[in-house]
Amino acid sequence: MSTSDITRVPNKKFPAKSSVAIYRLPGGGGFLWAVAVSPDRTRDIRVQTLGALGVIDTYLKEAGLDRTRIVKAEIVVTDHDNKPAFDDAWASWMPAGYGPVRSFVQSVMPEGDLIEIIITAALPA
Repeated sequence: MSTSDITRVPNKKFPAKSSVAIYRLPGGGGFLWAVAVSPDRTRDIRVQTLGALGVIDTYLKEAGLDRTRIVKAEIVVTDHDNKPAFDDAWASWMPAGYGPVRSFVQSVMPEGDLIEIIITAALPA
């Protein structure tokens, strides 16, 4: 769904929310927001992290962006003790020197979900 300045990609399982939203500023540039979970919710935190990051890669590519455009990441996990395993997966995925501002919080999530990643990326001017 699109207006002249906002484009939304509805969530496939729940169309009343978006998986991706893009806002284009009047003079150029703008922002992309996206949320992802792993396609495989049967695996451990490292595999689920890499799966969710793969979903993020797809969203970025479809918008003509790459990982270096991410300016903020919000990480939600079911167990804060998984942070070292998450950090290892994140470090293998994020290009050195381009790490965004990042938060890491624990929350109750649906059965099988160990992680949810929400990003904000900058669109070029």
